[in-house]
Amino acid sequence: MVVVTRRLPEVVEAVIAERFDAHFNRTDSALSASALADALRTADGVLCTVTDRFTAQHFAVSGLRAKVLANFGVGVNHIDLAAAKAAGVIVTNTPGVLTDDTADVALALILMTMRRLGEGERLLRTGAWSGWRPMFMLGHSPRDKVLGIVGYGRIGRAVARRAHAALGMRVQWWSPRDPKVDGPEDAGPADAVRVDTIDELLRTSDVVSLHCPSTAETRHLMNAERLRLMPSHALLINTARGDIVDEHALVQALRERAIAGAGLDVYEFEPTVLPDLRELEQVVLLPHMGTSTVETRVAMGECAVRNLTAALAGEVPPDRVA
Repeated sequence: MVVVTRRLPEVVEAVIAERFDAHFNRTDSALSASALADALRTADGVLCTVTDRFTAQHFAVSGLRAKVLANFGVGVNHIDLAAAKAAGVIVTNTPGVLTDDTADVALALILMTMRRLGEGERLLRTGAWSGWRPMFMLGHSPRDKVLGIVGYGRIGRAVARRAHAALGMRVQWWSPRDPKVDGPEDAGPADAVRVDTIDELLRTSDVVSLHCPSTAETRHLMNAERLRLMPSHALLINTARGDIVDEHALVQALRERAIAGAGLDVYEFEPTVLPDLRELEQVVLLPHMGTSTVETRVAMGECAVRNLTAALAGEVPPDRVA
């Protein structure tokens, strides 16, 4: 038996129903902690999502039956991996298939913040627009501006390629490890510059885009001190994970004009968004839409099903993380 914790594309659910004795969440509401614990006790596999938090207590339940958690998404910071491993539960994710769509949204946020498109759209909807004038809603051109990328994995490099080729931005990047590049089409721009420290990158970038995983080391990577290293005209973009940014510190930096603006698709307290963030005009807010295309969600589902199938057949799943 397999438990699927949220609604998935119909074509994916059809494959799951054909392949497994499946229990689907037809209400599409987040399962409670006790319901997730029940799933681990009653199912051989659980196809979960980033909204499902599995703690050490979940894996300590008596009568644990589940052999695999097939995560619908790349990030697995919502799962206690050490506890899963100790309990003998395999954890997988869905890398690669969501790179392009997430990079597209990051690029959209760069444009929206630099050109003040969110502000302009809201102004027009309120009926406050009085017509074109030379000094109305001036933003900044991205051409020849420096884009600093924190984390240079698949998505970070995809953003770098887009920003360089389409917007004429100069790219610099920082990562604690050398990136794994599979081929020329997966690399960043040839003239992208690697900087030695994240602090150096923050001081010298016009736009900073975050593309690192959520770990104990990256939690609040962007704190009050680091935000104030950025130039006052700089913008912060986050399509990675919400807890990489100390959002209370971000609000303070924005209110004090320590930085000029931000574009966010993920949030520290998701799905709650700080009221102060919602009130700030220089912030563009999206409801975690980085992978929200039919094509990518189907591909993510297919990837999760492959992992689930392999693990339950006693084989090594292709995208095992724990």
